[in-house]
Amino acid sequence: MQRYFTDESLTEGASVTLHGAVEHHAITVLRMQVGGQFELAGAQGHAFVVTITGIDPLTVRVEQRIAANHELPVAVTIVCGISKGQKAELIVQKATELGVTRVLFVNTQWATARWLPDRAAKKVARLQQVAQSAAEQSHRDVVPTVGFVPLLDAVMRLDADAKLVAYEESAKQGEHAQLIQTVSAHPRSLLAVFGPEGGLAPEEVAALNAAGFVNAGLGPRILRTETAPWYLLAAISTYTELQEDSQHLVNSEKN
Repeated sequence: MQRYFTDESLTEGASVTLHGAVEHHAITVLRMQVGGQFELAGAQGHAFVVTITGIDPLTVRVEQRIAANHELPVAVTIVCGISKGQKAELIVQKATELGVTRVLFVNTQWATARWLPDRAAKKVARLQQVAQSAAEQSHRDVVPTVGFVPLLDAVMRLDADAKLVAYEESAKQGEHAQLIQTVSAHPRSLLAVFGPEGGLAPEEVAALNAAGFVNAGLGPRILRTETAPWYLLAAISTYTELQEDSQHLVNSEKN
């Protein structure tokens, strides 16, 4: 079933009028009619089945709430150095599918591309649309936020229960345990920094370490800048969702 998002707060039995992209896609693209149904996620982060009661404008009646939770149990923010080409869109799209909460892009010392602050707003708006589409496709309950911070110093001041920096030198030296150690501590929020194609400069890593970020290797292989955030998110999902679900199943079978 198609899923959309709205900034409205939803309650069962309420009538809601939808405009803009949702109205256009539902009526013009999918040609939905009165009586048709789709899923709608509201401002509270809860999704509901809704029934179309009118199409000009698009009006729906909120039916039952969908009980399933599609969000990671830890709020993950990834901070990525600016990359060449369309990699930013790819990072946002796939990270959204994998459960990220927030994606920030930052100018770094060794990056071959940079965003100028006066032009970044247009790029961020486009990337926010990518996140919205990916959230609809993957049936997320919330749309991740996308942002830009000009300097790494601002990232160091961000708050989170756990802070990691994906550092390729750690991977080369065989460090594989820090990510799992961090996730197994069950932080409610996690902030992870990833370098661009050229990586992070040693002085940037040192500054992050001084600000409380811990170096973490992402497996025994060196990953591309767009692949590293997906690895992190997939690992978090495996540990906090799949592995714990499996353990609950084993425990229930024993009982």
